[in-house]
Amino acid sequence: MNKADLITEVQKHLGTECSKAHAERVVGSVLASITRGLKKDKEVQLVGFGTFAVKNRKARIGRNPQTNLPIQIKASRTVGFRAGTGLKGSV
Repeated sequence: MNKADLITEVQKHLGTECSKAHAERVVGSVLASITRGLKKDKEVQLVGFGTFAVKNRKARIGRNPQTNLPIQIKASRTVGFRAGTGLKGSV
């Protein structure tokens, strides 16, 4: 499922009075809120669904797949997701 599919599903779920543009604003608002929560609190917990959390990756040595030479990979930050019990049970 991609973002367009998600917007269509939200529109179907909200019923006939919901336009596609409104459903797109709803999805965009939820995603923006999750992004702001990660920037501010470093974690967003949706009970029954899961938890998004900022994770720090350490610098490490990797390999260039074309030349097989070692390269230095910088430390970085990424977002991880842990599924909640409700989501685990439904999948």
